[in-house]
Amino acid sequence: MDLIFLGIVLFLFLLAIFDLSVGVSNDAVNFLSSAIGSKAATFKRVMIVASIGVFIGAAMSNGMMDIARHGIFRPENLSFYDVIAIFMAVMVTDIILLDIFNSLGMPTSTTVSMVFELLGATFVVALFKLAAPDNTLGIGELLNTEKALSVILGIFLSVAIAFVFGSIVQFLSRLIFTFEYKSRMKWKVGLFGGIATTAIVYFMLIKGIKDLTIMTPELKSWINDNTVLILGACLIGFSIIMQLLHFLKVNVFKIVVLLGTFSLAMAFAGNDLVNFVGVPLTSLASYQDYAANGGGNLHSFMMNSLNGPAQTPFYFLIGAGMIMVVSLATSKKARQVTQTTVGLSSQSQGDELFGSSRIGRSLVRGAINTFSWISERTPARVKRWISRRMDTTVQQPEEGAAFDLVRGSVNLMLAGMLIAWGTSLKLPLSTTFVTFMVAMGTSLADRAWGRESAVFRITGVISVIGGWFITAGVAFIGAGLVVCLMHMGGVPVMIAGGIIALAMLIRSNMRFNKKKKEIQNDTLFQTILTTQDTKEVWPLLRIYINEKQKMFLTFGATVYRDVINGFINDKGKLLSTAEKSLVTEKEVLKGQRRKLTLCFRKTSPQIAMEKSTWFHLSNNMAMSMTYNLRRINEVCKEHVDNNFTPLPVRFHDSLSSIRDEVCAIFNDAEGAIDENNPETIDILRKRCEAVKLKLSRNAKEVYDLLQNGDTADMTVAYVYLNLLQESQELVTSLRKMLRAAGKLNLEPSHYRSFTHVNSLRDSTTL
Repeated sequence: MDLIFLGIVLFLFLLAIFDLSVGVSNDAVNFLSSAIGSKAATFKRVMIVASIGVFIGAAMSNGMMDIARHGIFRPENLSFYDVIAIFMAVMVTDIILLDIFNSLGMPTSTTVSMVFELLGATFVVALFKLAAPDNTLGIGELLNTEKALSVILGIFLSVAIAFVFGSIVQFLSRLIFTFEYKSRMKWKVGLFGGIATTAIVYFMLIKGIKDLTIMTPELKSWINDNTVLILGACLIGFSIIMQLLHFLKVNVFKIVVLLGTFSLAMAFAGNDLVNFVGVPLTSLASYQDYAANGGGNLHSFMMNSLNGPAQTPFYFLIGAGMIMVVSLATSKKARQVTQTTVGLSSQSQGDELFGSSRIGRSLVRGAINTFSWISERTPARVKRWISRRMDTTVQQPEEGAAFDLVRGSVNLMLAGMLIAWGTSLKLPLSTTFVTFMVAMGTSLADRAWGRESAVFRITGVISVIGGWFITAGVAFIGAGLVVCLMHMGGVPVMIAGGIIALAMLIRSNMRFNKKKKEIQNDTLFQTILTTQDTKEVWPLLRIYINEKQKMFLTFGATVYRDVINGFINDKGKLLSTAEKSLVTEKEVLKGQRRKLTLCFRKTSPQIAMEKSTWFHLSNNMAMSMTYNLRRINEVCKEHVDNNFTPLPVRFHDSLSSIRDEVCAIFNDAEGAIDENNPETIDILRKRCEAVKLKLSRNAKEVYDLLQNGDTADMTVAYVYLNLLQESQELVTSLRKMLRAAGKLNLEPSHYRSFTHVNSLRDSTTL
């Protein structure tokens, strides 16, 4: 049995490796978003700076595992078996929870997840002990809720304080430097760089390296006694250095951003390492104590030894640091989580990651009304002055940046200051919460949340904040359920839980990689948005539109064939699959329309005037065909699910023929778009008319069935009639889409020569 538990401990270390990987992927947003968003350096250089910070922070960590050892539970009243079950449940839940958030691209807090997993697992184990007949202990002697309450307090404080201060400081910084900051840095930049660097150094002293091995009690005491002197010397010294660097043509803002990235990365690794390796290291210490003194008593040997401090071997820290660095460098999910923060704080509109919500719409409306009220009561001279200082039309971000270096510097400086300030006041401000909400506050102050994007970004912020609270609840409940199963099922359930967690993680990564490949195929969208020459936009956009049209035509043919086959053959599974596909496609089309519209705004006025009608017509027809397919599928699925009378055999051939003809037009339309030949488009449009006539003839047969046929066939006749009528509308929309596609692909000089016959009639009927 002892060997089995040794195997469990070793398995916990294996899980810790995966936990380190997914944890770093999520927490990377803390120190990467500002540097990546502002393009302070190339992505490779940013990752190098962050990796160095992560490795140094991990290697110099003192490895104190107080949270895992005795921060949540009272080890003197828990047995070795209880502790191992808790730790196994925590690791399994943590891996699954963090990976889910990473896959969704949502930043969360490793501290919150770890604390509430320990709390939930310990709570369930405590219930088992309290229910025992010979129990003499109370809940307070088994469970310590103080840590959980401090984390909850930290959530509220972090969200409110960081957002408010971020908005205020960025607003003042922007009034000083304006968006045209590169021409206004002569003397201001030295003082700003000095303040920013001093704030970052203060953060490193108070938060970043306070618990590292190099920080002896004597050194800590000296720093505390001379804090004002240190900060004053840093302010003067760094201000002079930064001013000199500016005179030497060095971009001070880039230095501030990279230094802030390094400090936050080091602080993350030095302080949050316990969240990843604390559990397996504590389990190892527990096993060593049990093996030496337990005497084989799994359920009676209490873990009093965990009340004492533990020093982590250096090689464990080095190993953890290397794993974190490799994970940071290779994780695609880290980039997605970072993308969420960067996207929500971007100065320009782009592909918004979130939709709208009722709360978001209400907040935007309230903000607009509040701003209008303030604007009406602000003196005209003040409004003009602020408008000149906050003129976004002259912004000077780095090429391809989501925001400029001023905001990137403020993000890191203020995050460091707030975390250091909170730590000095013993307020548990979370690094994740502070860095994210500061970024949101600064983006609001920079007028990045315009009326066109505000509702989407506020919804995104609400989603992220909600995710933090959900993290706590899910971590508590999830770990509680897992430990309940493990406590009752014993060792086999523990091992099975670990294997299931690893399997889910591998499956999640496979699905994520597949999804990522689909997103990467959309690089043309980013190319168009970053193209400065309007003459180059339309050729690229035309290719992009054609790609999306062909993708939709392939989808339409596939779904139509599946729906008809499902109805003819009475196959409910095909109809259910089609239903899910159509729901997804609606959202895809909405997202594509927004992206294409943003691209279209980059075209020249002449192109926009000539192509707008056909561009929007094409989008509208795609959405219309989706609705047609949904209405066909909905009625057919309900009929088949209810096991009503199938379609009479005499209609099978005619419906199959219609299916083949419609799908053939869809497929041929793809080739016609590539061919870019008006004659081919005309032929396909005539085929659409022929199919419509055929559908009309079939509908007359159904009318005859309804009038003179068996009453038992009336229900299926109504379904069939709906199918034929919606198919007519589908083909009509396809015909219009073909016309729009042809017009979009014509060169401007041939714009009016698309149709050679009856052009006037077509222009009125589309």
